[in-house]
Amino acid sequence: MLLVPRLGSGIPLVARTHEMRRLRAAFARAERGEAGAALLSGDAGVGKTRLLTALGEHVEACGALLLTGRCIDVREGGLPYLPFAEALAPLGSATDPAVAAAVRARPALGRLLPQGQGVEEPRPAEHPPMTSNDRETMVRPRPEQDLGQLQLFDAVLGVLTEIAEARPVVILLEDLHWADASTRNLLSFLLSRLRAQRLLVVGSYREEDVHRRHPLRGLLSELVRLATVERVDLQPFGAVDARKFVEALADEPLPPDVVGDIVTRSEGNPFFAEELLATKTECNDLPAGLAEVLLSRLERLSPDARRVARVISVANEPVMHAALAEVSGLGELELDEALREAVQHHVLVVLSDGSYTFRHALLQEAVYGDLLPGERSRTHAAYAARIKARPQGRGHDAKLAYHSMQSSDLATALPALLRAMDEAEKLGAPGSALQHVEQALSIWDAVTPADRPDGVDELKLLYEASYFAGTSGEPERAAAFARSATQALTADIPNDRAAKVWRRLADALLALEGTLDEAVAAIDRAWDLVEDTEPSSARAWVLASRAGFLRILDQPEAALDSALAAVADAQAVGATGAEASALVTLGTLADSRGDAAEARERLRQAQRKARDVGAYNTEIRATYFLALSHDDQGEFAVALDHASHGVARAEESGLSWSVYGLELRARQLMLRYLMGDWPDESAGRAGRGVSSAVAARILAIWSLFVVARGRFDEGAKLLSGLRQHWTADMQIPLSAGGAGIELAYWRGDDAGAVRQAEDLIGWLERIEPALLAGIRIAALGVSAAARLAAEARVRGDQAAAEAAVAAGERLLAHGRMCSVAGQPRSGTLGPEGRAWLARLEAAATCLTGRGDTRLWAAAAEAFGYGAVYEQAVCRWHEAEALLAADTGAGAALEAAHAVAVRLGAIPLRDAVRDLAHRARVELAGVEPAAPARTVTNPLTDRERDVLERVALGRTNRQVGEELYISEKTVSVHLSRVMAKLGASRRAEAVAIAYDRGLLTAPPRDQKVNSRD
Repeated sequence: MLLVPRLGSGIPLVARTHEMRRLRAAFARAERGEAGAALLSGDAGVGKTRLLTALGEHVEACGALLLTGRCIDVREGGLPYLPFAEALAPLGSATDPAVAAAVRARPALGRLLPQGQGVEEPRPAEHPPMTSNDRETMVRPRPEQDLGQLQLFDAVLGVLTEIAEARPVVILLEDLHWADASTRNLLSFLLSRLRAQRLLVVGSYREEDVHRRHPLRGLLSELVRLATVERVDLQPFGAVDARKFVEALADEPLPPDVVGDIVTRSEGNPFFAEELLATKTECNDLPAGLAEVLLSRLERLSPDARRVARVISVANEPVMHAALAEVSGLGELELDEALREAVQHHVLVVLSDGSYTFRHALLQEAVYGDLLPGERSRTHAAYAARIKARPQGRGHDAKLAYHSMQSSDLATALPALLRAMDEAEKLGAPGSALQHVEQALSIWDAVTPADRPDGVDELKLLYEASYFAGTSGEPERAAAFARSATQALTADIPNDRAAKVWRRLADALLALEGTLDEAVAAIDRAWDLVEDTEPSSARAWVLASRAGFLRILDQPEAALDSALAAVADAQAVGATGAEASALVTLGTLADSRGDAAEARERLRQAQRKARDVGAYNTEIRATYFLALSHDDQGEFAVALDHASHGVARAEESGLSWSVYGLELRARQLMLRYLMGDWPDESAGRAGRGVSSAVAARILAIWSLFVVARGRFDEGAKLLSGLRQHWTADMQIPLSAGGAGIELAYWRGDDAGAVRQAEDLIGWLERIEPALLAGIRIAALGVSAAARLAAEARVRGDQAAAEAAVAAGERLLAHGRMCSVAGQPRSGTLGPEGRAWLARLEAAATCLTGRGDTRLWAAAAEAFGYGAVYEQAVCRWHEAEALLAADTGAGAALEAAHAVAVRLGAIPLRDAVRDLAHRARVELAGVEPAAPARTVTNPLTDRERDVLERVALGRTNRQVGEELYISEKTVSVHLSRVMAKLGASRRAEAVAIAYDRGLLTAPPRDQKVNSRD
């Protein structure tokens, strides 16, 4: 008899104990406030959905809120944020007052939730539809940013965080290999910001579908580097587990040979096993290919049931009964019987909303692929006709465009694509908008002029494609589309419009490396087109952009003239956005001239004007440069106030991770590092952000905290991951490279620290010579070279000592060169540059001997403008120099120790304590460490210190230098040691001490060589 097995979800979970344990552990951590994510990978049919179903049952039993969403394969364009919209939909109709309040507080969620559910629609006056011209009033300093997208992302994160305060939240996202670009961006944003929320995100994807060029592949490689993300690989069953699974599937016992055949043919894939078992009891006649296996199961259905399956396969999404009745052409009774048969044979399943879909995506793919071309086209046309006749809500035009394209109704597809593009833009989904406009371009020539939408031409589509490519993080394609747009310009195009196109090309090229000359030529071409025209918005924007290019080209006078002209034109035509942008440029030019007062006034004007017209991007940009103006002068407290205000404004406007929102956050974090106001982990876990390069900006600064706090393994992993982003932004190697030098130094790898300093300087010199930051890099490298030389001299390795000194002198020369040839923004070397130069000169005195106490004291004072941690490091070095000069160092040690303890700077704290111990200086609040001894030790602590160094081969002079005592005092201590141990010479005293357990064995790389 024919067996119709139960669905896999109806039997106990088989052989997934390890994977389920990991997922439950992740949920347990989330319950404790340790947010996390799991990426579940596996072949199609291996059981990902079944495992997630079991996880969902577990978390709901534990009282968590379970939200589930699925991606679907729309093939062309995709539906923006579909899995998140599905997952968050229950929030819109939630009866829980706290949930409802959290949703109402975030109007941006209206882009995802069904209309009328929980979120008040913004008033038209507050958020009017954005047109292409409206975009001109928005400053987009970096192409990958988009206002609507960032507002939506912050809203999603915010609502989940707020709800999770009351109960744990678990989000299950299935089939991420079909995720559209907008969904991938939101997923990246969400996972990179998992902190202390009671939140767990689990996503599944088909491993075999994520091929080398699949857009998900790059995202996965970034996500798995996050500390909060773990990957769970779901492998096929082994033979034993596969047999258990097949036996559990069957409603009655099966002959052993049938079970064995199914196990062999399924190769451990649960879905294959289900399909083989569902076909018939004897599997010998089944074809080898999976598609044939699937279709052979379909062939067992009646003609009407097969017709229904084919109709649903074309929809490529769950289909309601009414739609099936219309598209299939079957009568109600025939349709009911066909659906019942397909459901009973587990070809289709009924979802909670009453719609029908395939039990597994592979079934849909096999059925759709088996359709004849005419059959496929007619069915797509039927769906398109239904969609045209009945509004579908969100995604209406994307669905209409898809089915119209597949049925070759290009006249309907083109306007639908353009409407879908506009909808995607309003949803903050530039990636989907780009796909729609690209499809529109692909069919443009095939649509007759009479059927093309009014007011649209190919030039407009190319311009929009360039814009959306830029805002979706594809700068190369943005430049390519912009180049094509300039090539499409004809003599009858108005100058204002042509200038806009050339400016689009200039802006797109500015985001690429090595295209500055072409970008300058493009902005010059734009200026040529409007130079002799009357003031207009286009002319004002070209002037403002041109001013920025001239400033980059180090032509301050020409940049000033262009910015002033932009202000004049903007005021004449009411283009306040262009005026505010030009004012920011004027402010930065004033700062470069050293006129801080004028710079700050200009920037405050830009702030006010931008705030008055709601130009949040420009307001935040002005705030950033205002903070930077104070930062340059060492006015850290004021700079931090401005940065914090800017971060707050960015959060209020939904632009927390916009380009200048990120810049302000990065500046705020760096200022807190310097000022000794070190935050908790949440401040630095940006991870991959709107883009991996932008996230690297934050992580590069955070690496300084990680290293300074002594988390060396974590720091090494973080720095290794950041190396690939060095070319993306100069600030990344400056922060991460410096952290790498300090990591090697604190680990005692002085040779590595010197090598990293030299490598970093060499890399920077190839990109931009004589950077002022080179002073800091050189100072760090010289300190490592000095210690390396000292250790070589102790070993008696003169050649190594000379090599270390030579390396230090090269670094010293480079640092001095940077201090002279570097170009400060204000025209003169600021407090930070002067402080690092002072530290460089002080460190240089240690290359050939003891450090100069006066220079180290001067360096410590130079950092007194507010750089608390760096000042503490200088106090530690000052104490070393003072002790070497046989001078009291208690005050310097206490000052350095207090800062290190307050900040949790473990390496500095331990270094200070070690120095104090060797110098016999007691630090406040530190109990002298009593050595752990298992035998009676007749030696005093000082005698033991001396004998330990003698055991390492030190001479009396070297022991005295390390312990800050005279050579004669060392000799006295040794005489007492030999007397107490009954030894007649040094080597014998060391041997006796080891034998009696009075000394621990030396490290393997240190040779005991006591001199007689």
